[in-house]
Amino acid sequence: MSSSYLAIISKIIFFYSLFYVVMKIVAAFGGNMPYANLILAIPYLAFSIIGGLMLKNNKYHWAYAIVGIIMISALRFYEQEWMLAIEGYFN
Repeated sequence: MSSSYLAIISKIIFFYSLFYVVMKIVAAFGGNMPYANLILAIPYLAFSIIGGLMLKNNKYHWAYAIVGIIMISALRFYEQEWMLAIEGYFN
């Protein structure tokens, strides 16, 4: 694959992560499982920061794309179970 595919995939992961961080923060401060939402926003925040730096420098890496796809898939698949477990732990 060419570097243009890598740039597109990295930008999608970056913008998705950025959107998801905002969504989780709004949900947490809206009273919807605040601890779970804030904790589950941390990996997305990390990917937003890394992706923002990559976007700023216009240098992309396949590890970011591969790990991003795996992380997003795993978090979305197990999100409900983890949210209930985290919120149960803090309450």
